[in-house]
Amino acid sequence: MSFAAAIKEAFDVDAKLEIGKPSQFDVLVDQKLIFSKQAEGRFPEIQEVLDAMSKLAR
Repeated sequence: MSFAAAIKEAFDVDAKLEIGKPSQFDVLVDQKLIFSKQAEGRFPEIQEVLDAMSKLAR
């Protein structure tokens, strides 16, 4: 399942992809950075993004 599909299923919102710098992969929710590939040195797992989004929703 793609990130966008998982977010749609879990939160009923449409994710938007924006092209960034080469090798950049950031996940932002309401302009808040919840994951940065550059900072972590890896891509996120879908579940960790969903968990981070759930924490913001509380």
